[in-house]
Amino acid sequence: MSQYFQVGTQVLWNPSNNVAELFVRTGDALSPLVGLPTGVGPNVNDGYEIDLDAFGAFVTALADRYRSSTHLILRSLIEGHLVTAVVMLGRAGCAVPDLDATAAPHPRDVSVGPAGFGRQAEPGRLRALVAEHARSMPC
Repeated sequence: MSQYFQVGTQVLWNPSNNVAELFVRTGDALSPLVGLPTGVGPNVNDGYEIDLDAFGAFVTALADRYRSSTHLILRSLIEGHLVTAVVMLGRAGCAVPDLDATAAPHPRDVSVGPAGFGRQAEPGRLRALVAEHARSMPC
């Protein structure tokens, strides 16, 4: 069995049930981090309707939070959901957030380890992951 993530009749992604549920629940967990709703509607008849305006705002805010964080673990927890969502935005014909832009470090996402303060994400990392995910996401 599988679930559909769609805008009207346009299918953006058609993952297995477990993967779809995990994606939705992860988005729900990340929503408070950026203070925005995910834009993913409830499951109705094996599908989730995407509100592109809300979804785009959520994904952009998530990308901004990712890029501004110096906390490796926070970024790793965000990363999989973010790149999957970026693929879906692109398939919907929407502008995707600038994944390589630099951002001022977020004051709440600081990680200090034996080598000092953590670094922000490597430029190009998200772009490479988006390309890899796009090849692996059936629609």
